[in-house]
Amino acid sequence: MAQLLRNQAAKPQPPTGTPPTQAAAPAAVTPPQIKTEKAQPTKQEILRAPTNIQESGLSNGLITDLVLKTIYTQGESTATAISKMLCLPFVGIVQNILEQLDREQVTNITGSGGFAAQSYNYVLSANGVVRARAALERSTYVGPAPVPLERYNLMIRAQALKGLTLREEDVKKGFEGLAINPAMFDKIGPALNSGRSIFLYGPPGNGKTTIATRMSKMIATDPIYIPYAASVDGEIIKVYDDFNHVRRQSEQSPDIDARWVLIERPTVMVGGELTLASLDLIFDENAKYYEAPFQMKANGGLFLIDDFGRQQMDPQDLLNRWIVPLETKIDFMTLHNGKKIEIPFEQLVVFSTNLDPAKLVDQAFLRRIRHKIKVDDPSPEEFHRIFQALCQKMGVKYNQKGFVSLYQKHYVAKNRALKMSHPRDLLDQLLDITRYKGLPPETLPEYMDMAADAYFADL
Repeated sequence: MAQLLRNQAAKPQPPTGTPPTQAAAPAAVTPPQIKTEKAQPTKQEILRAPTNIQESGLSNGLITDLVLKTIYTQGESTATAISKMLCLPFVGIVQNILEQLDREQVTNITGSGGFAAQSYNYVLSANGVVRARAALERSTYVGPAPVPLERYNLMIRAQALKGLTLREEDVKKGFEGLAINPAMFDKIGPALNSGRSIFLYGPPGNGKTTIATRMSKMIATDPIYIPYAASVDGEIIKVYDDFNHVRRQSEQSPDIDARWVLIERPTVMVGGELTLASLDLIFDENAKYYEAPFQMKANGGLFLIDDFGRQQMDPQDLLNRWIVPLETKIDFMTLHNGKKIEIPFEQLVVFSTNLDPAKLVDQAFLRRIRHKIKVDDPSPEEFHRIFQALCQKMGVKYNQKGFVSLYQKHYVAKNRALKMSHPRDLLDQLLDITRYKGLPPETLPEYMDMAADAYFADL
């Protein structure tokens, strides 16, 4: 009570004679707040190596699980090896986790290869084995620690294909050594500069897949960073794989977060095996983590859908799936708990088909494909020019009588279409035949007959 009275006395009292009420002074007018967009971190800021757990963007629990699973799978491991496997700094992150596990008697130190804490050897105690197995029940993922999905999204957008400027001479150089109609250069160059989707169509055998592959090499002007894995809501999505990604061999600076790997701009090619399910996050019920779908692995590069229309699904279903991503550069994927997450759709998408586009898709979708390029059969003049060029390249002596005989007997007489791929394939057959007979390779009429008979199947 005494304290209450002292508190009451301490309160300022109004002066004697002050009226009980007074008119309130007008409130100061504050200018309206102007909302400004938060500045996005730069590429260098995203790549900066973390110095503590908070800067890693991961929870203490997720990193602890990774440490436990790493020691469990290795049996015994040094602190340095654990740090290297997780691609996380020892000081400030791995050291803190190991010290915590040691205090909780989850790990035991069995020895040391030196005096520094990094050289300590760790094994799991009985309690640690139980906790490691529980972590493996949640997810069997062991390897480099993931980066938060938000950072992955920011990094992909920062490295998107934009502002690409290829000149006519660049395109010609990119297709050097490939038999291609020069008129195609004026279609391919603008299509690549746009960075938008491309539809390659036309009869088979004229090099659509080869053209798309050359396109991918032409946009691979600079390497990009992708993470080994990304995480969202405690779930792990494996992004990097040795099949679809080519590492750029370089000495990585210790200032760069080791969870990011430098790669060539990717080229991901799919064909008849493509399904709608493979375009969403692929959750392994046994492994308990996700594999990134094809288009996520193609981010920053080229995604080629070869033999479009021959997939085990209606082509319209595939196109409907991609109407929004092609326009907005944003894709939405679903976690196994039903939650939708946003992923950038930053890639050059190339559809390649031998089928009639009008029978595959409607005009509404074709309008969304920026560039349509027809790769047609060569003219007789183009075919002859390609044949002669390949003779010189492959070391075959050109004989005009042999070429005329080939053209008249195996194309005109049989109403067979000329294909860009035929000169190479027929000359390969000729080389096989002359090597077998021990004769010098030359396009003599009898050799060309034998090559054509072995190559073409008259059904």
